[in-house]
This record gives sequence, C-alpha cells and structure tokens, in this order.
Amino acid sequence: MSQNPPDLRPDLARARISETRRDGQPTIGMVSLGCPKALVDSERILTRLRAEGYGISADYSGADAVIVNTCGFLDSAKAESLEAIGEALNENGKVIVTGCLGAEPEYITGVHPKVLAVTGPHQYEQVLDAVHGAVPPDPDPFVDLLPASGVSLTPRHYSYLKISEGCNHACKFCIIPDMRGKLASRPHRAVMREAEKLVEAGVKELLVISQDTSAYGTDWKDRDVKFPITDLARDLGSLGAWVRMHYVYPYPHVRDMIPLMAEGKVLPYLDIPFQHAHPETLKRMARPAAASRTLDEIQAWRDICPDITLRSTFIVGYPGETEEEFQTLLDWLDEAQLDRVGCFQYENVDGARSNALPDHVPEDVKQDRWDRFMQKAQAISEAKLAAKVGQTMDVIVDLVEDDAATCRTKADAPEIDGNLFVDEGHEALQPGQIVTVEVDEASEYDLWGRIV
Repeated sequence: MSQNPPDLRPDLARARISETRRDGQPTIGMVSLGCPKALVDSERILTRLRAEGYGISADYSGADAVIVNTCGFLDSAKAESLEAIGEALNENGKVIVTGCLGAEPEYITGVHPKVLAVTGPHQYEQVLDAVHGAVPPDPDPFVDLLPASGVSLTPRHYSYLKISEGCNHACKFCIIPDMRGKLASRPHRAVMREAEKLVEAGVKELLVISQDTSAYGTDWKDRDVKFPITDLARDLGSLGAWVRMHYVYPYPHVRDMIPLMAEGKVLPYLDIPFQHAHPETLKRMARPAAASRTLDEIQAWRDICPDITLRSTFIVGYPGETEEEFQTLLDWLDEAQLDRVGCFQYENVDGARSNALPDHVPEDVKQDRWDRFMQKAQAISEAKLAAKVGQTMDVIVDLVEDDAATCRTKADAPEIDGNLFVDEGHEALQPGQIVTVEVDEASEYDLWGRIV
C-alpha cells in the first residue's frame, strides 16, 4: 500500500512486463521512460516484436538486447534517460535507443557511443530494423503466433488509448512539436477498433491521451464536424468501460463534452494543462492569455456536471515571472479550486525559445514559489477530500496486498492522482473489479473506505 502524493512528474511511467518464454527464443528487454504517450509507443514496438517471435524480458540478464524508450521533455528527464541508457549498457551491453530524446542522436552518442542505434519517436520500423540487426528473429511457427491482443505495459484492467500524434501549439517552453511534429489524428474508426479490442480483452478503463486531445480531428480537411473529439468521446462511452480524458486544452467546444460526463457516458474528469494564470506570463509562454474566461469555463462545466474533477499542471519560476504574477496564480488557484494539481519548476530545455527570454528566476525563488504553490494546492485537496467522507462511490481495484486493496475513484487517474484504500474485507477483491465503497477517512491526497 503506497500513499500519495506521487512525484508529480507525468514523465515517470515504468513498464511492467511479465511473460513466459520458450527455450532458445530471442528475447528483448524494454525500459520505457516518459509520459503515457511514450508508453503506448513501447507497447506497439513490443507487440510487433512479439508477433515476430521475440520473447519479452522484464530484466537485463534475461534479454539478448534492450530497447530504451527515452523522454526529452525536460533537461532533468534527458539526464534520467542518459542514466537509464548507461545502466542498460552496463547490465546488458546491447542497447537500442528510441523515443523523444532519440531526435537528438548526437546528444546520446556523445555520452554513450556504444549504443547500437538511435531512432526518434514513433519510428517503429527503424526500431525493428535495429533489433533485427542486433538479435535476428528465430520464430517457431508452431509456438510463436500473432497474439490476439497487443503487449500491454500497464495492468490488464486499464490501458492508454492514443488518439493522435504531435501538436500545433508553439509554446515557448516546449519542444514537443519539434520532436513529434504537427498534429496528426488517427482515424475515428481506427481508434474505435482498438478501443473495442481492448474492452473485449478485459480492459475496464480507457485513458485517452494525445498531445492535445481537444484538437483531435481538426487536422482533417474533409471532416463532417468542426470538432470531432465530442463524437469520439460519445462513441468510446458506448463501450461500457470507464473513459478518462487527458491533456484537454480548454477550448470553448470542450463544453460540448461535459453533458456526456453528466450522463455517465464519460468519466467526469478533465486533465487540462493550464500552466499559469497571469496574462503576461501566459503571453511570454505563447499560450492563450484568457485566465478570467477560463474561470468562467470552469464554472460552466461545474454547472453542467457538479461532480466533475479537474486536474492540471502549472509552471512556476518561468522567465520574467514577478512576485505579482505569481501571486495572481495563487489567487486564481484559490478561485478555481482545482481538485488535482501538479507543479514544475521551470527548466531550460535545449531548443526551447524560452531559453532566450530575459529575467530568468533564481533557483531559490523557484523553490520558494513551488513550496508556496504546493502548500495551497495541498490545502485545497485536503478540504475537497474531507468533504467526501460519508459518500458512497464506485472504485476500481488496482492492487490487492495483505494489508489493503489499493483502489481509485472516478476522480483518480492511475499513477498521477490519489488512491482509495480498503483495509478491511479486501481479501477477495481482484484487480480490475469495480466495487462500491463508503468513504470513512481522508488525508491530503488519499481516501480510505469500506465495501458496502
């Protein structure tokens, strides 16, 4: 049983691999860093390899080669990626690098010249070519059959569903469009076909992800509707699984999705990257500077669906951020009363235009503002969770251990939000089961309850 808050970094997903292998089967290991979008890339690579007869190893010693899927969003994430590559080289020796940091091959080979190959994000064919060169396939036609469903790096009862690649925004602190390109939405029928297969395979929760979920389909020139995300959300909601929306920019048309949440077709949950609240800070970020109208939108969402849960991330210490601008952010947070909040201290990232901005904030001031921000966010979270004591709600079981079952409410996304713990009468519960509990205790980030 582990209590929150988590590290508040959305780029710390880890692969979970468990698979038996036949004797002599060529085997590949995977280290998957980065956000859930990268985790989906890892799943696709492993699914292709598994279909070619490769085994999947959960450790270095059991693998003939290792793929490291990297993150390059922040300098700290780049450093972690380089550390993971070094560890794989030391433990295994044969390492293929892919992912966002792979868009900078010289940066990687300058530190680790012994890597076998470096490919960029979602370059699946190049990764497969590198694996074939390092560890030739040797399938057994009587044993190694194309699996009925893809390789999953998450627990069996939930799965990320990536609906698009890339992003059309030009935020000065972000290099994602440089690494992953412009928005490229998957066809509606392809997303639905994947979602249907996942639900048929037992997935109880679909976590919809992209770089800009609310822009889904707006890159199609011949689309029938102006904003296809609403139709996609409605169709996903018809499959009988929980549907959770991540990375939703607060465009006006997002209001069209809220009735689906009020009707129970989509979870009443929005993950929205607000980033800041002061108009001048947002302007320097090259983001829409409409914090006051955003508050109006939040109120409109809550009027339609009073139970909606709002999560967001923010950046403090952005270049030029004054104490007045930061105080505006704190005041905005007081008014917005968001349910789930994460916060980054600004970091320079190679290639980001924000690096060249004047008036960078000293590190000690960043830390002080982060501490003050998180103190306020924690107080809001504590009050909101205390109000849930006595309520009855459905939860999904993630993990069952001797001392408790770790569950999540509809207000909690896996790994980044809180948990609800059941520590009595939990022994017969199973991961993926949805049960009804009454909340009887709350902390700053987590709940406890009993089965009813």
